[in-house]
Amino acid sequence: MISMSATQVFRLKNYELVCGARVVDGGRFEPTLVISSNTWPSRPRTIAVRRGSYSTEAVALESAHTQGLEWIANFG
Repeated sequence: MISMSATQVFRLKNYELVCGARVVDGGRFEPTLVISSNTWPSRPRTIAVRRGSYSTEAVALESAHTQGLEWIANFG
């Protein structure tokens, strides 16, 4: 059975990354990413990730996580 979406939460430095994978057409998955700062201002930011069509939730989650790490390195 395929779930509608999956999420994993990671903490790195002063950030919390909520990485997601949602089902798209054909039973494939695309990544989602929301980053929040653990310090003020802590508002969540939905990050535009590179879209892709991945065969499993795990691969889409890994893509979101990798892109979150890149975002923190570049903008955090």
